[in-house]
Formats: sequence, C-alpha cells, structure tokens
Amino acid sequence: MTAFTSVQRTALGALTIIAGAMLVAPAQAQNFPISGGQRATAQQVSERGIPLSELAPNAPDSYTVKRGDTLWGISGMYLLRPYRWPELWGMNLKAIPNPHLIFPGQTLYLDKADGYARLRTSPSGQAETVRVSPRTRSDSLMGTALPTLKPHLIEPFLVEPVVVDASVLERAPRIVATTEERVLMAHGDRAYARGIDSAPLRVAPGEQRYYRVYRNAVPLKDPVSGEILGYEAQYLGKAELVRGETTEDVPDGKGGFTLDKVPATVDISGTKEEIRAGDRLLAEPGRGYVSYTPQAPQRKVDARVVSIYGESAVAYAAQNQVVSINLGARDGLEPGHVLSILSKGERIKDTTSDSKEMIKLPAEANGMAMVFRTFDRVSYVLILDVRNGVRVGDRLVNPE
Repeated sequence: MTAFTSVQRTALGALTIIAGAMLVAPAQAQNFPISGGQRATAQQVSERGIPLSELAPNAPDSYTVKRGDTLWGISGMYLLRPYRWPELWGMNLKAIPNPHLIFPGQTLYLDKADGYARLRTSPSGQAETVRVSPRTRSDSLMGTALPTLKPHLIEPFLVEPVVVDASVLERAPRIVATTEERVLMAHGDRAYARGIDSAPLRVAPGEQRYYRVYRNAVPLKDPVSGEILGYEAQYLGKAELVRGETTEDVPDGKGGFTLDKVPATVDISGTKEEIRAGDRLLAEPGRGYVSYTPQAPQRKVDARVVSIYGESAVAYAAQNQVVSINLGARDGLEPGHVLSILSKGERIKDTTSDSKEMIKLPAEANGMAMVFRTFDRVSYVLILDVRNGVRVGDRLVNPE
C-alpha cells in the first residue's frame, strides 16, 4: 500500500479533479472546489515536487503535447508510478490549475533541483506561461483538452455495463412484438413494448423517451465469499419511445366491445446485438464526457476479479479489456483509482519432495488497471497494461 504523508493526502484531495459529467470550460478552470487551507497545503507539496527517484529513466527535459496524447501516457513518460501524477502536476497550480486543461501545442518543462523534480510550462527561470497552438475561434478548447485515456477505450463501457438487483429487469418494460412478425430486430426496426400494469409506458412531458435494451441478468459472484454481488445485464442496443401504451375498444362480434390493451411503439435506434421479444428496457442514463485523474486509493484495497466483461467464453483478459471486481462505491472506490494487478498463484504438486505435497505459488505483480465506473458493490476497471492474461480470482491491490 502506498504511504502518503498527511500533507500529500490533503494535496491529492485538493488537486484531484474528477469531472463526473462534462469537462469545465477554461474560463471556469480556476473555480474547482479547493479551500484556502487545501490550496496552501498543495503549495507546500508543490514547492518540492517529487523525488528524482520517482522519475522514469528517460523522462524528457521538455515535451510538446501532441494530438492523441493522454494524461496517462504523459504520466508514464515522466514517472515510474504514473498514478503519482497529481504530485508532479500540483507544483504548478497557477499555470496549470486543472491537469485536464492542457492542450496540443503546449510545452512542458521538467525542472530538477535539490533532489526533486517539478513540471513547469516554461523553462526554469522564466515566468510561467501556457503556450498552445493557434486555433480558430470556432474550435472549442473543451474538445481539445487532453483526456486521461484514449476515449474509445472506455466510452462504450460508460453506459453498457449495468449492475442491478435481481428484480429490476423483471419489473422493467419488455418488448412484446415486432412488425412483420420478425423474430430478431436490428437498427431501424420498429417494435412494441409494455410496462408493468402499475407503470405503463407513456409519452408525456417529463416522461422518459430513450431507453437501453438489455437481456439476461447474469449473477456476479464474489470469488472469495461466493455471495451474489448483483446482476449484470447484457447490453443489446438503444430504443426510442414513439407512442405510449393505450387502450382500444374492439368489437366483440356480439354487438358489444372489448377493451384491449395497445402496447407502446418503440424504434430501435442502435444495436450491438440483435434484439428479440422478451428483452427489457431500462431508462437511458445521463451521458457526458468523463475524464479521470490517475490516483492511488487512500484506503486499503484488496479486490478480486469477478468476471471479464462481455467475454463469457474467454478465460483471460488482455490489455485494454474490461473486468469487474468485487468492490464498489460503498468500499470507497472512485473513478480514476489506479490498482496493481496480481496474478493468482497456482497450486501445484511438489514433485521434488517424497510426499509430493501440494504447494501454492506466490502471487506476482502482473500490471495495472484503472477504475472507471462504480456501482454499490461492483466496479469496472480498464486494464492499462499487463504482462500475462488476467483471469477471474486475480487480485487488485493498492499500487506500491
């Protein structure tokens, strides 16, 4: 577990900014919630920077940010332990108040003095400036700010994994029929859906119109305790509610009428897999660009891999794949937390002994991962780098 002084812990809390919805505009960059005391503490840390022993062997003296760069990539360029980025970054609150608001064209300078390193936006001895490439007035700075990770690696997973209670999908609206008696539905098809009797699908001001389509809530079982942590619903696609549920008087052939229920109409607006009758609709969650500041958790973490997301037939996960772990928001995990991956030591027979007894090999460091989405008891993490495949039961702990 990483040991931080009280000054460092406060500074990390002050400097770590996690945008839960949309990145702030440059004009708002100075308004992130840091108290005067926290700022003063951060400045104490910033005056020293980080020990030279924490620098990567080939850390450049200067680097000009390019399109396609990420915070994590630059962190790895400068630091042996990239999750200590806030400490390196914190030395420059005036010039770079938000690590997400650096842009292609900006030059970073590494200042080394008295056994410590600091990152600046101008050469040592010159006034701090922020240099960015020329851009037209219509080019939004928000669109060019440096992300922590390449967006395409995690954006699909920001809404896809859904961990629910066992009864949630049972109560959710369901697709009941298709047009032209189709068995499977894809993008552009029309379908019909019903809610439960106490909550029919309606189209009205303030009512939900956009949904995600799910199937098969798979139990996520804790590999240590065997307890069910929640149910992961399989994401299939998106649907838009066009008309709500109604009723209609239908002649009964005897001079009277029967009141029939008319299901809601939905249009399938996107699919990852084919959709069929019986699949469920869950309200589309709020969406926005999410970015993270790499950081080490402040409390002890000892998690286990529960599953490899979307790959039920695959035994090992590789770099840039997603796995779920058996700790979540209630355990203090947050987006941006970086964890070390430990491979699960094998149990083998000691063939060199007369007794041929079983022994267990020790766990070995195998790579790093970052938490990007949390539920109450489950989190999803992206494997940033890995030596060997990651499998169910492998441990994730505080980085050393």
